[in-house]
Amino acid sequence: MEKTAKIYVAGHLGLVGSALLKNLQQKGYTNFLLRSINELDLLDQKAVFEFFRQEKPEYVFLAAAKVGGIIANNVYRGQFIYENIQIQNNVIHAAYINGVKKLLFLGSTCIYPREAPQPMPEDCLLASPLEYTNEPYAIAKIAGIKLCESYNIQYGTNFIAVMPTNLYGPNDNFDLEKSHVLPALLRKVYLAKCLVNNDWDAIRQDFNRLPVENVSGSDSQSAIQEKLDKYGIRQNSVEIWGTGKPLREFLWSEEMADACVYVMENVNFSDLKPDSREIRNAHINIGTGKEISIAALAKIIAQTVGYTGEFFFNADKPDGTMRKLTDPSRLHKLGWKHKIDIEQGIEKLYNWYLSDRNI
Repeated sequence: MEKTAKIYVAGHLGLVGSALLKNLQQKGYTNFLLRSINELDLLDQKAVFEFFRQEKPEYVFLAAAKVGGIIANNVYRGQFIYENIQIQNNVIHAAYINGVKKLLFLGSTCIYPREAPQPMPEDCLLASPLEYTNEPYAIAKIAGIKLCESYNIQYGTNFIAVMPTNLYGPNDNFDLEKSHVLPALLRKVYLAKCLVNNDWDAIRQDFNRLPVENVSGSDSQSAIQEKLDKYGIRQNSVEIWGTGKPLREFLWSEEMADACVYVMENVNFSDLKPDSREIRNAHINIGTGKEISIAALAKIIAQTVGYTGEFFFNADKPDGTMRKLTDPSRLHKLGWKHKIDIEQGIEKLYNWYLSDRNI
């Protein structure tokens, strides 16, 4: 990519998009096309096509998506499959029509089967049934992979799909209902520590920044306490869904961004074609190849935050997939490998969480 090329980062305000934009800026890229959801609704095909026709981006990072944790994935199933497919279809087809040089589509490792081999290579895609709780989201992301592959085969485009593992980092979603496990757990543990210290000023400040079901820091203490109780945040314990036994892999979002920019700068679809006649599974896993149990993750977060209470693992709630470890060997062979491990990453995220809230 040329440093002055027009680059469109779709979803630049989110966890993934903001990390991509920061990495590109640090590498000297200067010509960005950025639109918030209020400026460009990616669900609106006409608006998306008009944006591409007028602006003519040369490179596209498709990081915009409807995302959430196990609760949101299971509850908002219709929204997750419809909105993600609609966004992908609109952006990828507009990129083809307007001659975009290269597009990077970001998916998720939840595309892989529930009983996938561990670690999960790219070739295990569609080998067996998906995890039920996130099936709609996974199907949408699989559709995005196949859309990129199919356009490359039929139209000669250079659209590459990457599948990052579980991400965490600056600008993460800390919503107690809809966020992923790591940011939600970090916030819950932080609030529990505040309860231990009877620090209601800090709790109110946290609720002012991120209201919980429309309850903010200006509401009564009893109203705030009710929401804390609902999400299992108590002075002496924090509730976690499931048994704590599932193993998860986590990647610092800024390293994910570095991997994505590396791929855009150095890898083409032609480099990913298999030796066989059939072209499939040409996407790239982005991960660490390391995993940790939810229980062990909670312990690290507690140590980082300074919380001394207990954890209550609610086995009546779903665990989700028991293991979901990526095989990042394809990415390693292409020349990129992660550097930040989970302990350092959690400390960085907690420091960001405090500084972002001026706590």
